[in-house]
Amino acid sequence: MYLRYTTKKKDGKVHRSWRLVRSVRVGRRVIQQTVIHLGELDEAGRLRARALARALIGEPERGELFDDGKGEQTVAVRLKGVRVENDRQFGQVYLALALWHACRLDEFAAEHLPAGKEAVPWEKMAAVLVAARLCEPCSELHIAEDWYRRTALSDLLQLDEALVNKDRLYRALDELLPHKAALEAHLSRRAGELFAIDNDVLLYDVTSTYFEGQAEGNVQAQRGYSRDHRGDCKQVCIALVVTFDGFPLGYEVFAGNTHDANTVRHIVQSMEARHGAVGKVWIM
Repeated sequence: MYLRYTTKKKDGKVHRSWRLVRSVRVGRRVIQQTVIHLGELDEAGRLRARALARALIGEPERGELFDDGKGEQTVAVRLKGVRVENDRQFGQVYLALALWHACRLDEFAAEHLPAGKEAVPWEKMAAVLVAARLCEPCSELHIAEDWYRRTALSDLLQLDEALVNKDRLYRALDELLPHKAALEAHLSRRAGELFAIDNDVLLYDVTSTYFEGQAEGNVQAQRGYSRDHRGDCKQVCIALVVTFDGFPLGYEVFAGNTHDANTVRHIVQSMEARHGAVGKVWIM
């Protein structure tokens, strides 16, 4: 949901008429639907309109640190007595949580990851994983031991850094994996509402990743054609589908000895099952 304006000249003056619009999918097309006509707006009016849009699509949870009821209070500060200690990254993670709520991933997590006996809700751990992937893609170990404590997520999520450890992050991934297909379908629908996405042309590719060791616990780990020139190691094949603009629709993991051509029928069927009729043209 966002602001759009149209211009009109009258009596030698240019007038801008603003409206609040949202993207709505109609069949295979995405159109902009007017929510409300706002007329001519000054800067303050546009700020209020954007605040309305944020309220309608949801905004990140705000802790007491950012809303203590003293927004209008003025404090005199002696600059020579000020020093920076324990600074935190704020802007990136705030935007990441705004996108998390805009994509309604909080609603998805609440529905598919119900609360149990865990000390930290799985929804919050999933939000940490998504924010890290957007801001600083790294391992779960790096998130727990370095990245998280350098950000303001502990305040935004009201989640102490001592509770974010690699084991809890790994378990969050295990909790999410059974809902992979539902998550991809949810993101596809929501992205279609937020952005003008064209699913008529899809890009498809297959890569592989190999394992050091026997990988005896992984039935998909097999020896096959190695793009990494490691024919001595077992591997799996990973297939990815993205739109022409780069939006990922989904991925699948195949046994390491699967020929690329044998993945096409399966991947087309799985994408259509989750997203409906997509891909008039496939480029692979």
